[in-house]
Amino acid sequence: MYSAKLFSESVTRNGLISRFYYTNRVNKNTLYSRISPLGSPEKSVGAELEDWLKNGNSIRVAELQRIIRDLRKRKRFTQALEVSEWMNKKGLCAFSPTEHAVQLDLIGKVRGFLSAESYFDKLKDQDKTEKTFGALLNCYVRQRQIDKSLSHLQKMKELGFVSSPLTYNDIMCLYTNIGQHEKVTDVMKEMKLNKVSPDNFSYRICINSYGVRSDLEGMERALAEMETQPHIKMDWNTYAVVANFYIKAGLTKKAIDALKKSEQKLDNKDGTGYDHLISLYASLGNKAEVLRLWGAEKDVCKRYLNKDFIVMLQALVKLDELEEAEKVLKEWELSGSCYDFRIPNIVIIGYAEKGLPEKAEAMLEDLTEKGKATSPNGWGVVATGYLDKGQVRKAFECMKAALSSTMENKGWKPNLRVVTSILDWLGDEGSLNDVEDFVSSLRTVIPVGRKMYHALLKANIRDGKRVDKLLDRMKADKIDEDEDTKRILAMDSS
Repeated sequence: MYSAKLFSESVTRNGLISRFYYTNRVNKNTLYSRISPLGSPEKSVGAELEDWLKNGNSIRVAELQRIIRDLRKRKRFTQALEVSEWMNKKGLCAFSPTEHAVQLDLIGKVRGFLSAESYFDKLKDQDKTEKTFGALLNCYVRQRQIDKSLSHLQKMKELGFVSSPLTYNDIMCLYTNIGQHEKVTDVMKEMKLNKVSPDNFSYRICINSYGVRSDLEGMERALAEMETQPHIKMDWNTYAVVANFYIKAGLTKKAIDALKKSEQKLDNKDGTGYDHLISLYASLGNKAEVLRLWGAEKDVCKRYLNKDFIVMLQALVKLDELEEAEKVLKEWELSGSCYDFRIPNIVIIGYAEKGLPEKAEAMLEDLTEKGKATSPNGWGVVATGYLDKGQVRKAFECMKAALSSTMENKGWKPNLRVVTSILDWLGDEGSLNDVEDFVSSLRTVIPVGRKMYHALLKANIRDGKRVDKLLDRMKADKIDEDEDTKRILAMDSS
């Protein structure tokens, strides 16, 4: 899982049109400072651009290009495409193949490869260069269009548009994405045969292809070759990928050697490398190195973000170091970072899964009292923790809180084992109001089921109520009576 995550992050940086750079904060009133805070990726920036012009401000092409690069870096692709299309429509500059390649890539990300294909087909012949051909290939690869990718590659070969490693990297990514890792090395050989020098990413894909096939000797050969290439500057990312495969193979000493090499290549301006190493040392069960790297990251990086706290807390929970995790959580609270429930939720889930649902619930209640949003997932995990300890009433209370959580979580579904146990308990012991309210809430997140009706039938019968209308509703919901239903109804006549 870690290798896939690390590798996929590398894939997004593949190619000229996907390389981003960091921007400094701008305090004065500029077009960039007005667009940058529009955080929702779907929010339109067109109105801001038009308003900027109406107020008599000038717009420099370089500033728009900078905005596009920054929006892409932040994965705000819809907004980046809007700026690019607006710039093209206004005729602020004659689009070169580079601008067309950027727009083509954004169209592929936002609207899919068919729209990108249509845009490419309408380009003038002089704009159909290696850059725009490469951008379209990237769109095909990203959506795993095997036939289109290989057909497009053949056209590029015929036109002599395969002079850089970017094209070969795309095809290696395609084979990686579809699980045909054995074909990656064939592409690497073809690249060398055509006298195209592999870059860092080429070697990393190749190393990954050996690792996922558990061919550690092949992986080591590729790494050794990479280290001898004069045009290659070794990076922390490659050594981290190698370390991960050693960890999976149980080769701790080799993993630590690779991790040490990775650390020597870290970029002190960015905590991403430190975060990956912290995760890997946690996988080795090495608390001392996790804490040391966390301290180092705070010392050398200018700032640390919510994502850094998430990684560190996940590492400590994995190590069963929940007290240390609470200390880091306190650091986060004092850091002034924006509130993100995912951060305390890591510790909450940690306590619940370690058999301490009481501490997890106390944390959730504390957040609620402070007016902070909680999530149904957090309450649901605590409910599971209580159920595993046989405390069904507490599980019921936590599941009720999950169902009424104020934080939007459309994809959340409750644990069916927990729900079933609670319904059984409610049917036998709960009040009619409790059963009706619980079932009503459940129906907003999962389809109505026989267990819900059984709980309602039991509660109504215990309360001396008629169940004819309830049975009609059950029939209307296309739920047939089974043997359990008949046993429950027999209670009414006894």
